[in-house]
Amino acid sequence: MTAPPPPLILTIDDEPAITDSLSYALTASGYRALAAPTLAAASALLEERGAEVSLVVLDLALPDGHGFDWLRRLRARSQVPVLILSSHDDEVEHIVGLELGADDYINKPFSPREVVARVRAVLRRAAPPEPAAPAPAPAPASPAPALHINRLAHEARYGDAALPLSALEFALLAYLSERPREVITRQQALRAVWGGGVFVSERTVDAHIKALRKKLTAAGAPELIETVRGVGYRFEGTEGAEGAEGAP
Repeated sequence: MTAPPPPLILTIDDEPAITDSLSYALTASGYRALAAPTLAAASALLEERGAEVSLVVLDLALPDGHGFDWLRRLRARSQVPVLILSSHDDEVEHIVGLELGADDYINKPFSPREVVARVRAVLRRAAPPEPAAPAPAPAPASPAPALHINRLAHEARYGDAALPLSALEFALLAYLSERPREVITRQQALRAVWGGGVFVSERTVDAHIKALRKKLTAAGAPELIETVRGVGYRFEGTEGAEGAEGAP
């Protein structure tokens, strides 16, 4: 059997020094690399090779527009992971990017090795788990009515409505729903979902919870995630829930 090609990473930045250094570092680490100097060029590449692209590294200040506007349009049709590059260490900007569907953030200046490490971490979180050996059907573990979470298919639905979740939003919802009525601190969520070695603030959890609530409400779900003031969050479902399929 022919091995699948390495992941293809698209970098969008108008500075050749940045795209050249990142392409070299990514290629040296076993990835394939594409680069685009403008949002229009990036859109054309995605139109041509979008099925191949595993992750996008997106600068925000491009000659033909702002990265946030492009990310908003991308999220309307694709859930490909996005790592944002920014020249501003601005917490508000970070939260806006995460709410728009970015999977991670890194500030300039940066080392190419750090970007490669972040790319590897995001791809690891986005990848579905290895199929497990068949086992007896587990007892329902999540009490939310009509909420279906399938880890193997990386799919979340409420009733007949598919939830358009980013990789991190999906992982956070699955983590909370597998622990019904258990109070989860922000630090617990960061360790479980973002993993060790990735330095993000607790506000990142809040931003993803806000995005999850908005998408669940749009699908017709009741308030499933309760804020425990000063502590964290608790998943509050009701009887008759579907458990998370394929959960480890």
